[in-house]
Amino acid sequence: NPTITLDCPSGIILDARKYLFIADQDNHRIVVLGLNGFRCLFGCYGIGLQSNQLGNPSSLSFDGSGNMFVTDTSNHRIQKFKYMKKSCGNPVNIQFIYSSKLTDNSPTYYRDCQVPQCHYETLQIHVNTTGLYVLWSKSNINTYGYIYKNDFNPLKPSENLLLSHDGPKESSCVIGDQCNFYIKGIGLTLDDILRDELQSDKVLNNQSFSIKLSAGLTIVMFVAGLINSILSFITFQHKDSQQVGCGMYLLASSITSLLAITMFIIKFWFVVLTHINVSTSLPVLRGGCASIESILKLFLYLDGWLNACVAVERAVLILKGVKFDKKKSKSIARRTILILPLCILGTLIHELAFRRLFEYEPAPETIDTSKNNEDTTKRYVSCITRYSPSVQDYNTTVLFFHLVGPFIVNLFSALFIIFGGARQRSMARTNQNFKEHVKEQFREHKQLIISPIVLLVLSIPRLIISLLPGCVKTSENLWLYLGPYFISFTPPMLIFLIFVFPSELYMKAFKQSLIRIRKRTPP
Repeated sequence: NPTITLDCPSGIILDARKYLFIADQDNHRIVVLGLNGFRCLFGCYGIGLQSNQLGNPSSLSFDGSGNMFVTDTSNHRIQKFKYMKKSCGNPVNIQFIYSSKLTDNSPTYYRDCQVPQCHYETLQIHVNTTGLYVLWSKSNINTYGYIYKNDFNPLKPSENLLLSHDGPKESSCVIGDQCNFYIKGIGLTLDDILRDELQSDKVLNNQSFSIKLSAGLTIVMFVAGLINSILSFITFQHKDSQQVGCGMYLLASSITSLLAITMFIIKFWFVVLTHINVSTSLPVLRGGCASIESILKLFLYLDGWLNACVAVERAVLILKGVKFDKKKSKSIARRTILILPLCILGTLIHELAFRRLFEYEPAPETIDTSKNNEDTTKRYVSCITRYSPSVQDYNTTVLFFHLVGPFIVNLFSALFIIFGGARQRSMARTNQNFKEHVKEQFREHKQLIISPIVLLVLSIPRLIISLLPGCVKTSENLWLYLGPYFISFTPPMLIFLIFVFPSELYMKAFKQSLIRIRKRTPP
């Protein structure tokens, strides 16, 4: 370069051949001015502790053999760079100039942020001779250079990275860094959790133990959910179970729980199979990316809010006692069951507009032709969501509302059933103290208390994960995130156990329904 920008130069030496050496302190490098202009000599790749890196070099000097000594201040050391006479015997200088331009149609990749909005171009270089190679770029825009070994994955720019020049530090976060703060634990999808664990072009038997265990768990959960939904539907379709709104909510919940657990297993196997089989058609990938996650959330949230409605009605039943209006309760339940799915869908509609498939397939000329065709056809895909800052805030609010809302409703309903009912009893019957009334209330209404408490406990793990500060690193703590994700799908599997089994009324209706089914079934 004919000119160079320095930052706090602190040492300078002019040798006998008129070469000017400068300690460029705050740029952490040594530069030299020769016959052909300025060039960087040492510390050309940023501050660091490697042998070719410096930290605020303050001075430099030579010995009689031409070796350079640098005071490497921030690294608390003296660096010695040897003078190699042989390397100056017959220098070979070969230049190759390549010109190109980046446009809006150029592919994009994840740099420091998790949204692929930075354009890039890749060049494949085969090095046949060991030597010193300089890659230099001149551009009117901010450009960053990276050198990779063998392969470049635009979804994981830190993978296979050998060297980076003048670029931002690669984020160690999988998701949830400062550029994409709206995705924390609360926004984790199965794609985010399993992306780094799944290995492409490997059958399920050759995947990690975590993937095989997860596959087994999903099958067990689906079977359990299917049995639960069938038994619950048999119970709540009986007219005796629909005397009040609770039975209608639970009938709807038995259907939505089956739909939720079905979408859960579809989601799991869609993520696994599409990551394993890289040849999956793009229309299938785009359709699954845009729709499956939103439909899954719709049924899961609907099931959670229906259970919350049950908790609210039971608390109202304790509050009003004999004044409880059953007809009004059923009327409210019918309207709520019709309106609730539309309200939840309205809060999720933005995901359909912003979720898209990010795909990358290496160009044919960048593939190593020495490998088989099966090895060369590589494709990277990922389902991502790209929001503007305002939509990010809205999305976080929606996710938090659907996670925390039913949690709070179940918590306060359980507390009111126990303590509110005990307080009413203590005012009417003063011969017992409040503590005795609490015990009596729990004993009499345990079937009303069990369900909100169980749902409350099951929602705690994911709530804790969603509130963890900092970056989400699923690759380091896979089951810390995968466990709560699986637990969040257990309520749809437990409707029969937590609502029917503890209740004498519902168990009676279940047995009568079974008798009726047996009579209809021919021997």
